[in-house]
Amino acid sequence: MITIKSPREIEGMAKSGHILAGVHRHLRNIIKPGISTWEIEEFAKKYIEDHGAIPSQIGFDGYKYATCISVNDEVAHGIPRRHLFLKNGDIVKVDMCVEYEGYQSDSCWSYGVGEISSLHQELLEVTKKSLYMGIEKSVIGNRIGDIGSVIQRFTEKEHHFGDVRDLIGHGIQPSIHEEPAVPHYGEPGQGIRLREGMTITIEPMINTGTWQIKSKEVQADDWTYYVSQDGSYSAQFEHTIAITKDGPKILTSQGDPEDEPYLIK
Repeated sequence: MITIKSPREIEGMAKSGHILAGVHRHLRNIIKPGISTWEIEEFAKKYIEDHGAIPSQIGFDGYKYATCISVNDEVAHGIPRRHLFLKNGDIVKVDMCVEYEGYQSDSCWSYGVGEISSLHQELLEVTKKSLYMGIEKSVIGNRIGDIGSVIQRFTEKEHHFGDVRDLIGHGIQPSIHEEPAVPHYGEPGQGIRLREGMTITIEPMINTGTWQIKSKEVQADDWTYYVSQDGSYSAQFEHTIAITKDGPKILTSQGDPEDEPYLIK
């Protein structure tokens, strides 16, 4: 079921998103060669809890951690690991959900570690731009397919990267996964129509190689994560947004210039 949120609920989600965005702003300075993914987990969990919020991924479908941390060819749902230390040239994705006073937010960001290759820098830039292209299409009256089609055309046809099909965006609030499904591929004019008060995530996952992925299991944690099928590097950028009469509004803004047209005033 798709739930329509009131302005009060959207404002509550924005407060949750502000806490989540604060984690990402700090990670920009923390993520460097030599840091372990477990240190990122510890920082994120402490920051969220110190701000009176809850890391809402903990306990969701049995998950144990505040963050999902995926490195290089790991596309999504990687777990933080005590003995996985980031090295120069890595790409790390940090995904988390926050609950604050009953309101949810969800955002993933990708970070280049130290100096990365020109190909991987292009991957980060294209993936991030595709997120904002999808947000731009998130207006009342458009359809879900309008979001996915612009992302697919830009990433695959213009830049020849792989646009992951199997993992998609979603509605959010009151739980972290709600209807509708929000694919990052598709045809314009197809899918459900966007309505005022809907809250969704847009989170393109883009690979330098094939769009296809495969699953791997972490036996000790009884958990499944995903990697690119051909071992190519992957990037992901995600915002939680609200559909409003004044256009799409980012609820997890980190205060970057590209967010400015989409902020709640």
